[in-house]
Amino acid sequence: MTGCCCGLALGTRAQNLKPTFPAAEWERVKPESVGYSTAKLEALRAWLKTQQTTAMLVSAGGRIVFEYGDVTRVSKVASVRKSVLAMLFGTFLAKSKSNIDLEATVEQLGLADVQPFLPLEKRATLLHLLTARSGIYHPSGNESLTSLSPRRGAQIPGTYFQYQNWDFNAAGTAFEKLAHIDIFDALETDLARPIGMQDFDRSRQRKNSSMPDSVHPEYAMYLSTRDMARLGLLMLRGGVWKGAQLLPKEWCRYITTLVTPQNEIHPNQLGFATQSRRWGYGVLWWVWDAPAGQGLMTGPYQGAYSAMGANGQYIVVLPALDLVIAHKVNFDEDGGREVQSHEFDAILQMVIASTCTGDCR
Repeated sequence: MTGCCCGLALGTRAQNLKPTFPAAEWERVKPESVGYSTAKLEALRAWLKTQQTTAMLVSAGGRIVFEYGDVTRVSKVASVRKSVLAMLFGTFLAKSKSNIDLEATVEQLGLADVQPFLPLEKRATLLHLLTARSGIYHPSGNESLTSLSPRRGAQIPGTYFQYQNWDFNAAGTAFEKLAHIDIFDALETDLARPIGMQDFDRSRQRKNSSMPDSVHPEYAMYLSTRDMARLGLLMLRGGVWKGAQLLPKEWCRYITTLVTPQNEIHPNQLGFATQSRRWGYGVLWWVWDAPAGQGLMTGPYQGAYSAMGANGQYIVVLPALDLVIAHKVNFDEDGGREVQSHEFDAILQMVIASTCTGDCR
């Protein structure tokens, strides 16, 4: 983390400016105007050319200071979809002006599946689904995750974190039942249009069947890098977009509050739990979890959270620096491209290190 903490003060240059939101287009500014070094960001650009990154955008204070590749290209965002679902629950809260019963059980929500629930599994709640703690280890059509799950009935709902797609897919079904709207229609009307997502195409979104394993489909989302950055900026601003409270501020805080610390993440094969990757889990968002005594919670990662997807899909929000980083790898269209987690760590560190350490001129 050498050299990072100086960026905390420098990052406030962006914070001290009047909050800005993209209009039809993003505003682009000289990095030095918001406390970042063009030379250092160009070094990042050179590094990205050696990687499998397809596109990347860095927003400081709501303004673009760096972009790489085709940020308009739409492709699958993989598990970033789960964090977007958390945002949709928030827009539902804002519109309905009523609370969501997070303690409603999977039975009460009508989430019965191909295989009947065990008596223990019937105790799982919506909150357990949203925090990957349901203890329900049904097949979900994703064998790579299902094969790493405990046996059915092995864990009491709420007591054990297991990242597996049944919880997340069932949470999508639960949203549609509660909100009485198709998840992609909600994405269009409640997020894409209000924040002016430039490349959103309702027809590109896909529900991929999980049958014969499960009745709950994968709600696959296809977004551009610059639209991912808009979503990150909406979260950074506490659910506000140009004066409109699209998501309750309390909900934004709630879903990005640590629930599962890094050392309780399962399966370990996720690669999110290493010495340099201190990401725990909140409510469908990954949340920074620094070990005690290392001081990282008061540095540039203070309050950080991220949406993460396979092969290198990221929306990282660093409130301490007023930064949003959107990173994309078009793995589904470009022959299995991948930026591994440790490679993205290096990219993220280079962004943080690009703050000016003196005169930015």
